[in-house]
Amino acid sequence: MSNRYALSLSELEAATALVHSQMPATPAYVWPLLGERAGAEVWVKHENHTPTGAFKIRGGLVYMDELARSNVGAKGVITATRGNHGQSIARAAKTTGLASTILVPHGNSVEKNAAMRAFGARLIEHGRDFDEAKDEAARLASAEGLHMVPSYHPALVKGVATYALELFTATEPLDAVYVPIGMGSGISGLIAARNALGLLTEIIGVVADAAPAVALSFEAGRVVATNSAATFADGMACREPHPDAMGVIGRGAADIVRVTEEEIADAMRLLYETTHNVAEGAGAAATAAMLKDRRRKPGSRLGVILSGGNVDRPVMAKVLAGETPAV
Repeated sequence: MSNRYALSLSELEAATALVHSQMPATPAYVWPLLGERAGAEVWVKHENHTPTGAFKIRGGLVYMDELARSNVGAKGVITATRGNHGQSIARAAKTTGLASTILVPHGNSVEKNAAMRAFGARLIEHGRDFDEAKDEAARLASAEGLHMVPSYHPALVKGVATYALELFTATEPLDAVYVPIGMGSGISGLIAARNALGLLTEIIGVVADAAPAVALSFEAGRVVATNSAATFADGMACREPHPDAMGVIGRGAADIVRVTEEEIADAMRLLYETTHNVAEGAGAAATAAMLKDRRRKPGSRLGVILSGGNVDRPVMAKVLAGETPAV
Protein backbone atom coordinates (compact mmCIF):
# COMPACT_ATOMS: atom_id res chain seq x y z
CA MET A 1 0.00 0.00 0.00
CA SER A 2 1.35 3.41 -0.93
CA ASN A 3 2.08 5.61 2.06
CA ARG A 4 0.48 8.45 0.10
CA TYR A 5 -2.75 7.43 1.82
CA ALA A 6 -1.36 7.33 5.37
CA LEU A 7 -2.00 10.50 7.35
CA SER A 8 -0.42 11.98 10.45
CA LEU A 9 -2.62 13.49 13.12
CA SER A 10 -1.27 16.95 12.31
CA GLU A 11 -2.18 16.51 8.63
CA LEU A 12 -5.68 15.45 9.64
CA GLU A 13 -6.07 18.40 11.97
CA ALA A 14 -4.94 20.84 9.26
CA ALA A 15 -7.41 19.35 6.78
CA THR A 16 -10.16 19.53 9.39
CA ALA A 17 -9.44 23.24 9.96
CA LEU A 18 -9.74 23.83 6.22
CA VAL A 19 -13.03 21.94 6.00
CA HIS A 20 -14.40 23.73 9.06
CA SER A 21 -13.69 27.08 7.41
CA GLN A 22 -16.46 26.14 4.96
CA MET A 23 -18.81 24.07 7.13
CA PRO A 24 -19.25 23.00 10.76
CA ALA A 25 -18.57 19.51 12.04
CA THR A 26 -21.49 17.17 11.42
CA PRO A 27 -23.20 15.57 14.43
CA ALA A 28 -22.75 12.04 15.72
CA TYR A 29 -25.75 10.90 17.73
CA VAL A 30 -26.88 7.79 19.58
CA TRP A 31 -30.52 7.15 18.64
CA PRO A 32 -32.24 4.94 21.28
CA LEU A 33 -34.81 3.36 18.96
CA LEU A 34 -32.11 2.36 16.48
CA GLY A 35 -30.03 0.95 19.32
CA GLU A 36 -32.98 -1.09 20.55
CA ARG A 37 -33.40 -2.61 17.10
CA ALA A 38 -29.69 -3.39 16.87
CA GLY A 39 -29.19 -4.57 20.45
CA ALA A 40 -26.12 -2.35 20.68
CA GLU A 41 -25.06 1.25 21.23
CA VAL A 42 -25.12 2.73 17.74
CA TRP A 43 -23.55 6.07 16.84
CA VAL A 44 -24.82 7.57 13.58
CA LYS A 45 -22.40 9.96 11.87
CA HIS A 46 -24.66 12.38 10.02
CA GLU A 47 -22.83 13.21 6.82
CA ASN A 48 -26.27 13.89 5.34
CA HIS A 49 -26.00 17.23 7.22
CA THR A 50 -23.24 18.81 5.09
CA PRO A 51 -23.89 21.70 2.65
CA THR A 52 -24.11 19.18 -0.22
CA GLY A 53 -25.98 16.53 1.74
CA ALA A 54 -23.08 14.06 1.63
CA PHE A 55 -19.57 13.45 2.96
CA LYS A 56 -17.88 14.03 -0.40
CA ILE A 57 -17.81 17.81 0.07
CA ARG A 58 -14.85 17.39 2.42
CA GLY A 59 -12.66 15.79 -0.23
CA GLY A 60 -13.60 18.38 -2.81
CA LEU A 61 -12.63 21.25 -0.53
CA VAL A 62 -9.19 19.80 0.24
CA TYR A 63 -8.52 18.71 -3.35
CA MET A 64 -9.44 22.08 -4.83
CA ASP A 65 -7.42 23.93 -2.19
CA GLU A 66 -4.34 21.88 -3.08
CA LEU A 67 -4.99 22.38 -6.81
CA ALA A 68 -5.29 26.15 -6.34
CA ARG A 69 -1.99 26.27 -4.42
CA SER A 70 -0.18 24.08 -6.95
CA ASN A 71 -0.24 26.78 -9.66
CA VAL A 72 -0.98 24.25 -12.41
CA GLY A 73 -2.85 26.94 -14.32
CA ALA A 74 -5.99 24.90 -14.96
CA LYS A 75 -8.71 26.83 -16.78
CA GLY A 76 -11.32 24.46 -15.43
CA VAL A 77 -11.89 21.05 -13.88
CA ILE A 78 -13.80 18.01 -15.07
CA THR A 79 -14.87 14.80 -13.35
CA ALA A 80 -17.35 11.93 -13.50
CA THR A 81 -19.84 11.06 -10.81
CA ARG A 82 -23.17 9.57 -9.82
CA GLY A 83 -23.83 12.80 -7.94
CA ASN A 84 -22.24 13.40 -4.55
CA HIS A 85 -18.63 13.65 -5.77
CA GLY A 86 -19.84 15.94 -8.55
CA GLN A 87 -21.63 18.26 -6.14
CA SER A 88 -18.48 18.39 -4.04
CA ILE A 89 -16.24 19.35 -6.97
CA ALA A 90 -18.74 21.84 -8.41
CA ARG A 91 -19.11 23.65 -5.09
CA ALA A 92 -15.39 23.61 -4.30
CA ALA A 93 -14.46 24.77 -7.81
CA LYS A 94 -16.81 27.71 -7.45
CA THR A 95 -15.02 28.83 -4.28
CA THR A 96 -11.70 28.88 -6.16
CA GLY A 97 -13.07 30.60 -9.27
CA LEU A 98 -12.72 27.62 -11.61
CA ALA A 99 -15.35 26.38 -14.05
CA SER A 100 -16.49 22.80 -13.55
CA THR A 101 -17.73 20.19 -16.00
CA ILE A 102 -19.42 17.08 -14.58
CA LEU A 103 -20.11 13.86 -16.50
CA VAL A 104 -22.96 11.62 -15.34
CA PRO A 105 -24.46 8.51 -16.95
CA HIS A 106 -27.85 8.64 -18.63
CA GLY A 107 -30.66 8.01 -16.15
CA ASN A 108 -28.74 9.57 -13.26
CA SER A 109 -30.56 11.04 -10.27
CA VAL A 110 -32.64 13.98 -11.47
CA GLU A 111 -32.29 15.82 -8.18
CA LYS A 112 -28.53 15.27 -7.89
CA ASN A 113 -28.17 16.55 -11.45
CA ALA A 114 -30.17 19.66 -10.55
CA ALA A 115 -28.01 20.26 -7.47
CA MET A 116 -24.80 20.05 -9.50
CA ARG A 117 -26.14 22.60 -11.98
CA ALA A 118 -27.16 24.83 -9.08
CA PHE A 119 -23.58 24.75 -7.80
CA GLY A 120 -22.49 26.08 -11.21
CA ALA A 121 -21.46 22.94 -13.08
CA ARG A 122 -21.77 22.27 -16.79
CA LEU A 123 -23.49 18.89 -16.67
CA ILE A 124 -23.10 16.35 -19.48
CA GLU A 125 -24.92 13.01 -19.61
CA HIS A 126 -22.98 10.20 -21.26
CA GLY A 127 -22.93 6.41 -21.17
CA ARG A 128 -24.84 3.71 -19.40
CA ASP A 129 -22.98 3.84 -16.09
CA PHE A 130 -20.31 5.66 -14.08
CA ASP A 131 -17.40 3.93 -15.78
CA GLU A 132 -18.52 4.98 -19.26
CA ALA A 133 -19.08 8.55 -18.03
CA LYS A 134 -15.58 8.50 -16.53
CA ASP A 135 -14.02 7.45 -19.85
CA GLU A 136 -15.78 10.31 -21.63
CA ALA A 137 -14.65 12.77 -18.95
CA ALA A 138 -11.05 11.73 -19.56
CA ARG A 139 -11.50 12.24 -23.30
CA LEU A 140 -12.99 15.70 -22.82
CA ALA A 141 -10.27 16.65 -20.36
CA SER A 142 -7.68 16.05 -23.05
CA ALA A 143 -9.71 17.66 -25.83
CA GLU A 144 -10.60 20.81 -23.88
CA GLY A 145 -7.49 21.25 -21.73
CA LEU A 146 -9.31 20.68 -18.44
CA HIS A 147 -7.89 19.29 -15.22
CA MET A 148 -9.34 15.82 -14.62
CA VAL A 149 -10.35 15.30 -11.00
CA PRO A 150 -10.21 11.58 -10.19
CA SER A 151 -12.70 9.77 -8.00
CA TYR A 152 -9.91 8.50 -5.75
CA HIS A 153 -6.85 10.51 -4.77
CA PRO A 154 -4.79 11.20 -1.62
CA ALA A 155 -6.23 14.73 -1.31
CA LEU A 156 -9.79 13.38 -1.53
CA VAL A 157 -9.00 10.77 1.12
CA LYS A 158 -7.42 13.41 3.35
CA GLY A 159 -10.52 15.57 3.05
CA VAL A 160 -13.09 12.90 3.80
CA ALA A 161 -10.92 11.56 6.64
CA THR A 162 -11.97 14.67 8.55
CA TYR A 163 -15.39 13.14 9.21
CA ALA A 164 -13.65 10.15 10.75
CA LEU A 165 -11.54 12.38 12.99
CA GLU A 166 -14.73 14.13 14.12
CA LEU A 167 -16.42 10.81 14.87
CA PHE A 168 -13.52 9.20 16.70
CA THR A 169 -12.89 12.26 18.87
CA ALA A 170 -16.58 12.74 19.69
CA THR A 171 -17.08 9.27 21.18
CA GLU A 172 -15.45 6.75 23.46
CA PRO A 173 -13.60 4.09 21.41
CA LEU A 174 -15.93 2.19 19.10
CA ASP A 175 -15.73 -1.56 18.55
CA ALA A 176 -16.51 -1.23 14.84
CA VAL A 177 -17.61 1.29 12.23
CA TYR A 178 -19.62 0.33 9.15
CA VAL A 179 -19.13 2.41 6.00
CA PRO A 180 -20.43 2.14 2.43
CA ILE A 181 -17.92 1.80 -0.40
CA GLY A 182 -18.19 3.40 -3.82
CA MET A 183 -14.76 4.27 -5.19
CA GLY A 184 -13.27 4.00 -1.70
CA SER A 185 -12.43 7.45 -0.32
CA GLY A 186 -14.82 7.16 2.63
CA ILE A 187 -13.51 3.87 3.98
CA SER A 188 -9.92 4.92 3.24
CA GLY A 189 -10.44 8.07 5.30
CA LEU A 190 -11.77 6.04 8.21
CA ILE A 191 -8.79 3.70 8.07
CA ALA A 192 -6.34 6.61 7.91
CA ALA A 193 -7.92 8.41 10.87
CA ARG A 194 -8.21 5.21 12.91
CA ASN A 195 -4.52 4.52 12.33
CA ALA A 196 -3.43 8.11 13.04
CA LEU A 197 -5.23 7.99 16.39
CA GLY A 198 -3.87 4.54 17.26
CA LEU A 199 -7.33 3.04 17.78
CA LEU A 200 -8.30 -0.64 17.55
CA THR A 201 -11.70 0.00 15.97
CA GLU A 202 -12.57 -2.45 13.21
CA ILE A 203 -13.51 -0.82 9.91
CA ILE A 204 -16.13 -2.81 8.03
CA GLY A 205 -16.91 -1.90 4.44
CA VAL A 206 -20.31 -2.34 2.83
CA VAL A 207 -21.24 -3.01 -0.79
CA ALA A 208 -24.44 -3.90 -2.59
CA ASP A 209 -24.98 -7.49 -3.69
CA ALA A 210 -25.82 -6.05 -7.10
CA ALA A 211 -22.47 -4.19 -7.26
CA PRO A 212 -20.00 -6.61 -5.67
CA ALA A 213 -16.73 -5.61 -7.40
CA VAL A 214 -15.05 -4.27 -4.26
CA ALA A 215 -16.06 -7.33 -2.23
CA LEU A 216 -14.82 -9.67 -4.96
CA SER A 217 -11.54 -7.75 -5.12
CA PHE A 218 -11.14 -7.83 -1.33
CA GLU A 219 -11.70 -11.59 -1.28
CA ALA A 220 -9.38 -12.26 -4.23
CA GLY A 221 -6.58 -9.93 -3.11
CA ARG A 222 -6.54 -8.27 -6.55
CA VAL A 223 -8.78 -5.98 -8.57
CA VAL A 224 -11.80 -7.82 -9.95
CA ALA A 225 -14.10 -5.85 -12.28
CA THR A 226 -17.73 -6.73 -12.99
CA ASN A 227 -19.88 -6.20 -16.07
CA SER A 228 -22.55 -4.25 -14.22
CA ALA A 229 -23.33 -2.49 -10.97
CA ALA A 230 -27.12 -2.42 -11.09
CA THR A 231 -28.02 -1.16 -7.62
CA PHE A 232 -30.46 1.62 -6.82
CA ALA A 233 -27.90 2.72 -4.21
CA ASP A 234 -26.01 4.70 -6.84
CA GLY A 235 -23.28 5.80 -4.42
CA MET A 236 -22.06 2.18 -4.37
CA ALA A 237 -22.48 1.47 -8.11
CA CYS A 238 -18.82 0.66 -8.83
CA ARG A 239 -17.86 -2.07 -11.29
CA GLU A 240 -14.12 -1.31 -11.61
CA PRO A 241 -12.39 -0.67 -8.26
CA HIS A 242 -9.34 1.58 -8.02
CA PRO A 243 -6.15 -0.42 -7.34
CA ASP A 244 -4.90 2.08 -4.75
CA ALA A 245 -8.21 1.94 -2.91
CA MET A 246 -8.10 -1.83 -2.83
CA GLY A 247 -4.59 -1.66 -1.37
CA VAL A 248 -5.79 0.54 1.47
CA ILE A 249 -8.93 -1.53 2.05
CA GLY A 250 -7.09 -4.84 1.85
CA ARG A 251 -4.70 -3.86 4.61
CA GLY A 252 -6.99 -1.78 6.77
CA ALA A 253 -10.52 -3.22 6.66
CA ALA A 254 -11.64 -6.09 8.87
CA ASP A 255 -14.27 -7.30 6.43
CA ILE A 256 -16.70 -6.33 3.69
CA VAL A 257 -20.38 -7.08 4.12
CA ARG A 258 -22.76 -7.39 1.18
CA VAL A 259 -26.34 -6.17 1.46
CA THR A 260 -29.31 -6.81 -0.81
CA GLU A 261 -31.49 -4.16 -2.41
CA GLU A 262 -34.29 -5.15 -0.03
CA GLU A 263 -32.01 -4.77 3.00
CA ILE A 264 -30.95 -1.32 1.83
CA ALA A 265 -34.58 -0.23 1.43
CA ASP A 266 -35.42 -1.67 4.87
CA ALA A 267 -32.56 0.32 6.40
CA MET A 268 -33.75 3.53 4.72
CA ARG A 269 -37.15 2.99 6.32
CA LEU A 270 -35.62 2.14 9.68
CA LEU A 271 -33.47 5.27 9.74
CA TYR A 272 -36.51 7.37 8.90
CA GLU A 273 -38.58 5.72 11.62
CA THR A 274 -35.94 5.78 14.34
CA THR A 275 -34.07 9.03 13.59
CA HIS A 276 -36.36 10.90 11.15
CA ASN A 277 -33.41 11.38 8.83
CA VAL A 278 -33.57 10.76 5.10
CA ALA A 279 -30.82 8.44 3.86
CA GLU A 280 -30.05 7.68 0.24
CA GLY A 281 -29.38 4.03 -0.59
CA ALA A 282 -25.65 4.17 0.03
CA GLY A 283 -26.26 6.25 3.13
CA ALA A 284 -28.42 3.51 4.63
CA ALA A 285 -26.18 0.62 3.58
CA ALA A 286 -23.97 0.82 6.67
CA THR A 287 -27.01 0.42 8.90
CA ALA A 288 -28.22 -2.51 6.80
CA ALA A 289 -24.84 -4.22 7.15
CA MET A 290 -24.60 -3.56 10.87
CA LEU A 291 -27.97 -5.21 11.44
CA LYS A 292 -27.04 -8.41 9.54
CA ASP A 293 -23.40 -8.71 10.66
CA ARG A 294 -22.87 -11.71 12.92
CA ARG A 295 -19.98 -10.02 14.75
CA ARG A 296 -22.48 -7.58 16.31
CA LYS A 297 -22.90 -8.48 19.99
CA PRO A 298 -25.11 -7.16 22.80
CA GLY A 299 -23.37 -4.24 24.42
CA SER A 300 -21.18 -3.46 21.40
CA ARG A 301 -20.39 0.18 20.66
CA LEU A 302 -20.83 0.61 16.91
CA GLY A 303 -20.67 3.42 14.41
CA VAL A 304 -22.55 3.68 11.13
CA ILE A 305 -21.80 6.29 8.49
CA LEU A 306 -24.95 7.89 7.10
CA SER A 307 -22.91 9.05 4.14
CA GLY A 308 -25.59 11.04 2.34
CA GLY A 309 -29.25 11.89 2.09
CA ASN A 310 -29.51 12.82 -1.60
CA VAL A 311 -32.32 10.56 -2.72
CA ASP A 312 -34.88 11.60 -5.33
CA ARG A 313 -38.38 12.16 -3.98
CA PRO A 314 -40.06 9.45 -6.13
CA VAL A 315 -37.48 6.91 -4.95
CA MET A 316 -37.94 7.81 -1.30
CA ALA A 317 -41.72 7.72 -1.73
CA LYS A 318 -41.47 4.13 -3.01
CA VAL A 319 -39.24 3.15 -0.11
CA LEU A 320 -41.55 4.67 2.49
CA ALA A 321 -44.46 2.86 0.82
CA GLY A 322 -42.69 -0.42 1.52
CA GLU A 323 -41.27 -1.02 -1.94
CA THR A 324 -37.74 -1.71 -3.15
CA PRO A 325 -36.83 0.58 -6.07
CA ALA A 326 -35.83 -1.13 -9.31
CA VAL A 327 -32.86 -0.03 -11.41
